Amino acid sequence: MIKVVGIVGSPRAGGNTEILVNEALKAAAEEGAIVELLRLCDKEIKPCDGCRSCRKTKECWIKDDFRPIFDKMVEADGIIIASPVYFGSSTPQVKALIDRAGYLSIAKGRVFENKVGGALVVARRAGQNFTLAELLFFFLHQGMIVPGSSYWNVAFGREPGEVLNDSEGIETVKNFGKKMVWIIKKLKGLV
Repeated sequence: MIKVVGIVGSPRAGGNTEILVNEALKAAAEEGAIVELLRLCDKEIKPCDGCRSCRKTKECWIKDDFRPIFDKMVEADGIIIASPVYFGSSTPQVKALIDRAGYLSIAKGRVFENKVGGALVVARRAGQNFTLAELLFFFLHQGMIVPGSSYWNVAFGREPGEVLNDSEGIETVKNFGKKMVWIIKKLKGLV
């Protein structure tokens, strides 16, 4: 069994970022993965306060909705994190998630090491390259394997549904979803 989670970091449900993640997850499911979409818009994930207590306790002391999402990331073989561009960067929800997940992963012995992961980004006009790099740095820092695609995992759109007009962006994330499952199968010795 292969499990892929797609985390939507937009503060709005049903928007372009969620559409993009669903396209990647559908492609992953077509390749045999069990997929799950997780939205941050209805969750409270507070930012990391840098206390480093997780290094001693192996837990994050902050009480909010972070832990169930972290647990699903740990259980998954593949992790997709997606964000719209907000002032040239990822959303605060995504930043809070990756900061805390990164610290807790290290405290628990690098639990994301050798998982497969990657980022998806939606931009209205600009900021996509920095946001993509910001998210990719999380995956690379955690020792994860990041598959390529036919281009960068970026699509353009502002109004809900507009991202579907970016046919190259949609095809790129579909290819990414398929490539992610192919790599996971290779790592598990299934192909």
